[in-house]
Amino acid sequence: MIYVVGFFGALLLGLVVTPLVIRLARHLGLLDVPAVAPHRKIHKKPMPLLGGSAIMFAFFFMTVLFMLHGDIFSGELGALSRKAFWGIAFGAAFLLVGGFLDDKYDLRARWKFVYPIAATFSLIVGGIGVLFITNPFGGIFNLEQIRITLFSLDGIPYQLVLFADVFTFLWLMGSMFTTKFLDGMDGLVTGIGVIGAVVIFLLSLRPEVAQPELALLSAIFGGALLGFFPYNFYPARIFLGEGGSLFVGFILGTLSILAGGKIATALLILGLPILDVAWAIMRRLMAGRSPFSADRQHLHHRLLDSGLPHRTVVLFFYGLTLLFGFSTLFVRGAMKAAVLVILVFVMALLAYLAIRFENRKVNHKPHE
Repeated sequence: MIYVVGFFGALLLGLVVTPLVIRLARHLGLLDVPAVAPHRKIHKKPMPLLGGSAIMFAFFFMTVLFMLHGDIFSGELGALSRKAFWGIAFGAAFLLVGGFLDDKYDLRARWKFVYPIAATFSLIVGGIGVLFITNPFGGIFNLEQIRITLFSLDGIPYQLVLFADVFTFLWLMGSMFTTKFLDGMDGLVTGIGVIGAVVIFLLSLRPEVAQPELALLSAIFGGALLGFFPYNFYPARIFLGEGGSLFVGFILGTLSILAGGKIATALLILGLPILDVAWAIMRRLMAGRSPFSADRQHLHHRLLDSGLPHRTVVLFFYGLTLLFGFSTLFVRGAMKAAVLVILVFVMALLAYLAIRFENRKVNHKPHE
């Protein structure tokens, strides 16, 4: 029952708060205007941004409610200690403020890294990190050999765990920028976030994991996303905005860490977008451009340009995410590595087919 309350409470909050955020974004002039970059924009009219704030509100309201009126988050040794919660909360605040400024003033490229980096450090200071990585072929890779105590506050030590913190930093930055770059079609990031939350929820209930705190947190996050989803699915009435698209990756990356370093699980949930982003960065570097410059050559753009309807492309991504995400509930060890290899081949095949159909469409256009 506690999971049902958390999920539906966040869902209802998302449904109620999102229309208010739409009005607020319009009032503040926080709009994505397609005329600014018509070559890569899909929408035809100005769209309100700041959607991520509705998700954040629903997520943190329900989480704090459970913290104040229950004991599921009260332990310091559970998946979500008070210290860890404040790390997540301050991280989200950095993303909210930085995303707002970026949406409003279109910050220069170097400033777009400041608030994601601040969010990542906030989480690390909160004591959340990947202390080990499970070797799919047996054993673990320990990342906590070097610990340095920086200071103590109320008897709680704040330590630098060198290798673990470096890996955590890279993992969270990768998760955030994956969902940021993926946010190019209505409902795509939101829907994949819901699927990811459900997978981690089910994973946390398995006997060998047994993390009720993590299950509740995942249920709340999934509900908050689903409450926003009707306003964001095609045709969208509001976009996530910079802070919102980063926040989805931030929480998914955090949940995978809290689940005991289930990095392979998160890789399969976000596998297709991660591979697409990796290819986009390589492609831009080879062309002598900034790896973070925007274009219209992501896989979802190519599928759209090949002639597939908008909803079909988004639902196709949902289907692949469901397939590979839920596979983590049934495969173990080396089988996860095998599924990751299959995912790489699927990505390569999709990219090849999308490029081929797109070229065929261009070649068959009537000459004027």
